Amino acid sequence: MELDIAVDFDDYFPSMVERLGAEGFIGELCNGFRLLMDGERGLITFDSLKRNSILLGLNDMRDDEIVCMLSEGDLDGDGALNQVEFCILMFRLSPGIMDNGSKQWSEEYDVI
Repeated sequence: MELDIAVDFDDYFPSMVERLGAEGFIGELCNGFRLLMDGERGLITFDSLKRNSILLGLNDMRDDEIVCMLSEGDLDGDGALNQVEFCILMFRLSPGIMDNGSKQWSEEYDVI
């Protein structure tokens, strides 16, 4: 299933990598995961993403868009995103992350 969400997305990840370095950037992705996850399950679920989508400025996100986003990143088929799946999805949604030398560290951290 291909992610098809009509949201304006400015790719700030490359500048974040430049500013924070690889470890700092990965740390920020992990913080984002914790912000969106269901605290009891330790996963980003449909309900947790719907509830917390306002934090992303996506308060008008439709249910089918949430399902599509989860499906796009759900590698193990459990209907939710664990931290690794979330980070991989964020990298896949950021075409600029591979520019400006970011490829070297992304391979070092085995995130692509």
